[in-house]
Amino acid sequence: MGILEKIAEIEREISRTQKNKATEYHLGLLKAKLAKYRSQLLEPSKKSEKGEGFDVLKSGDARVALIGFPSVGKSTLLSTLTKTESEAASYEFTTLTCIPGVIDYNGANIQLLDLPGIIEGAAQGKGRGRQVIAVARTADLVLMMLDATKKDVHRELLEKELESVGIRLNKRKPNIYFKLKKGGGLSFNSTCPLTKVDEKLVQMILHEYKMFNAEVLFREDCSADELIDVICANRVYLPCLYVYNKIDQISIEEVDRIARTPNSVVVSCNMKLNLDYLLLTLWEYLNLIRVYTKKPGQPPDFSDGLILRKGVTVEHVCHSIHRTLAQDFKYALVWGTSTKYSPQRVGASHTMHDEDVIQIVKK
Repeated sequence: MGILEKIAEIEREISRTQKNKATEYHLGLLKAKLAKYRSQLLEPSKKSEKGEGFDVLKSGDARVALIGFPSVGKSTLLSTLTKTESEAASYEFTTLTCIPGVIDYNGANIQLLDLPGIIEGAAQGKGRGRQVIAVARTADLVLMMLDATKKDVHRELLEKELESVGIRLNKRKPNIYFKLKKGGGLSFNSTCPLTKVDEKLVQMILHEYKMFNAEVLFREDCSADELIDVICANRVYLPCLYVYNKIDQISIEEVDRIARTPNSVVVSCNMKLNLDYLLLTLWEYLNLIRVYTKKPGQPPDFSDGLILRKGVTVEHVCHSIHRTLAQDFKYALVWGTSTKYSPQRVGASHTMHDEDVIQIVKK
């Protein structure tokens, strides 16, 4: 019995089992087995033939992966937003490999990857699905292209495919402390009342992974699935933006309804509608900020800013200018929204905001 058959068998068993108090341990155990087999499936086979390379070298300030079913307009979006031409035609699987493009927005270079269309069963390796999903794991943001003329079936199928390979969309990491020990059995504790799991279930899940000595501390009320995610430790938590294309083919009421759903943007690549708002939302989701530098006695250099992540400190700014600058750092003068008055003299731990101006003074 191969891994795929085992997975299918467990999935059937889960769908057959009623969810109630009496079956929660059985279901928890089945979910742990399922996660174990899926991670085995993702591991590359021992002998690998040298094939055509698929992944693209990471470049620019951020990386965005375009994921979607065939013929939803991924290549058209890439050609419209970037200078790269990706072949687009009215038949499925026009794109067969990963095609990179660069969006130049607010002075930042954002790498956009046009990936081949995903089909149902991609997680098991159908239609180069595994390579597509492996590239998506390395991105900073997933842009999920959906066809507005079709209902939310596509979205659910894609989420399910990504979920089964360990990509969690728009979720944060469960607040569970987990550490393996040499001996002493299971030490289980929680800082809040638990309604979804108890010590017995945690013990059974850990036994399934052949872990008998561990320390587990729940800091929030998590489910068995989230505990399995923490144990596997190979899950990727990515922000996801749902982009509904072809809005020129549906009614205005439907467009209005879709646009109001969370994390969604409606566009039309053919008629170039709403693409500027898509770029604005993309910038917000990537958490990027611009910091401009200033030399003493000269105006700030607004032509070439530093592109950094939200929450960076003055120390990070020093490192991005030159790696030895942080050692000689004395203080900095900052103009902008992160200060009480401009200019303000700050230390290395001061947090920068978007479009701040900084002047660094060395020892």
